[in-house]
Amino acid sequence: MGVPWTVIVTAGRLTDQKGGGALMAFREIPMYEVKEVLRLWLAGYGYRTMEPMVRPDRKTIRRIVETAVEEGLDRAGGDGQLTDVFVAAVMLRLAQHRPDRHGDSWQIAVGVHDKLIGWHTGGLTVVKMHELLARDGVSLPERTLHRYVAELFGPLPVSTVPVADGEPGRELQVDFGELGWLVDETGKRRRVWALVFTAVVSRHTFVWLTHGQKTIDVIAGCEAAWAFFEGVFHVLIPDNLTPVVTKADGCDPVFNQTFVEYAQSRGFLIDPARVRAPQDKGRVERAVQFVQGSFWAGETFADLAVAQEAAVLWCRTRAGMRVHGTTHQQPLIAFTEHEHAYLLAPPVEVYDVPIYTAVKVARDHHVQVAKALYSVPGDRRGQSVDVRADRALVRLYQHGNLIKTHPRKPPGGRSTDRDDLPAHVSAYALRDLERLIADAAAHGPAVGELAGKILDDPLPWTSMRRVYKLIGLCRTYNDQRVEAAARRLLDAESKDLNVLRRMLERALEEENATAPPERSNVIMATARFARDSRRYAARRNGVRS
Repeated sequence: MGVPWTVIVTAGRLTDQKGGGALMAFREIPMYEVKEVLRLWLAGYGYRTMEPMVRPDRKTIRRIVETAVEEGLDRAGGDGQLTDVFVAAVMLRLAQHRPDRHGDSWQIAVGVHDKLIGWHTGGLTVVKMHELLARDGVSLPERTLHRYVAELFGPLPVSTVPVADGEPGRELQVDFGELGWLVDETGKRRRVWALVFTAVVSRHTFVWLTHGQKTIDVIAGCEAAWAFFEGVFHVLIPDNLTPVVTKADGCDPVFNQTFVEYAQSRGFLIDPARVRAPQDKGRVERAVQFVQGSFWAGETFADLAVAQEAAVLWCRTRAGMRVHGTTHQQPLIAFTEHEHAYLLAPPVEVYDVPIYTAVKVARDHHVQVAKALYSVPGDRRGQSVDVRADRALVRLYQHGNLIKTHPRKPPGGRSTDRDDLPAHVSAYALRDLERLIADAAAHGPAVGELAGKILDDPLPWTSMRRVYKLIGLCRTYNDQRVEAAARRLLDAESKDLNVLRRMLERALEEENATAPPERSNVIMATARFARDSRRYAARRNGVRS
């Protein structure tokens, strides 16, 4: 049988202000008050004398003493009789008068239980129930009615079990909390978020302020946290933040690729909390409220940088040096003495946050990444490619295979490889004059020289189409004719392609006029469907002539 440390006993008679009826009120009397009543009685005090010295009234004092005497208390036996076991036995007998620990008002509620069930099923509030009971002449305190409805009809409280802190320096919980608004460097009023990091064992807390909740913001906060703690925790326990968890799942979550690569580079593991399960990260849940109420509330900051400096100072002083309500230790001191030595080494180099994205190849054989253009090899127009871009390089993948690497360009920049474009347009697209002259020279030295003369201009790219026209004449009239005509045109110190074209046409006409007629031109070909001449022979007297 357990030892009752408190007991409900009658404390007196109270008058109901509304109905004027007498209602019995009850109060919890702890063990030390019962023991004090019995100690004073053993010392010779009477009931009337003891009443102003203790909290119970005279009737309760009398019942306590009488119950103790029934249990064998002897007034001449001294204080040694008042052992914990003896006092507990007295309290147990006192409690038997009210085994349900409820008073007369509760019994009134029990009497109208069926009505309350019907009203509760109909959706009536407790206040309305109290009004209806009053109309029926039922005098019941509203507070008692609230407790009765909550106990009998309300949901049972969820059972929780505190989780052990684990090993020191092992786990760090992190969560976002909204703080308020600040004006940024551009003069725009923007929302401020706090990324709160709390060490599970010591409860030491770090706060990182940010205007955004993107992956790059979370990584920046983690980098600042490692610098603050002077080391990296082994396990990071975040809420299901979108920058960290792409798809939340209690057993098989899908992580953001950028953040996974960051975790790999820093050497920590990710163990996200379950969805809608704040108890999985209860240390940081309470810390977020502490940051909102203690650090941010009532304060004014000029900008985010000033606020961040104040946050770091607050973490080291107000939050770090207070006595924590659960651990009863100062978080900063506990972290320094018990956790810091178990952390991973802090990073020495600045982390290069990559960009992961999927883009579609445009008609110009380029993709756009961070407002810059990069060429894609092969004819992949309209196809999707995966991109990883850091500060130095942009890598293009398709179906898991690396297909191209470019140097990173600033917004508005362009990185184009000539070999990625179709051969017949690459020189023109890139304004590659040397390549265009080399293409023309492939048809003959004079053709190449003429192309160089054409492009010898203050705005050479405006004449590139004329060189393409020259190359087109080579395909029409063959290289030998154009080479000869181009030589004569250069000798005449001209670069007019219309003159060159007329020279080629005239030369072709002269060749056709002086050439001997071919046999195929003078012998008439037999018609395709001509009849044999014998079919036209005349018949005389039945004889073919």
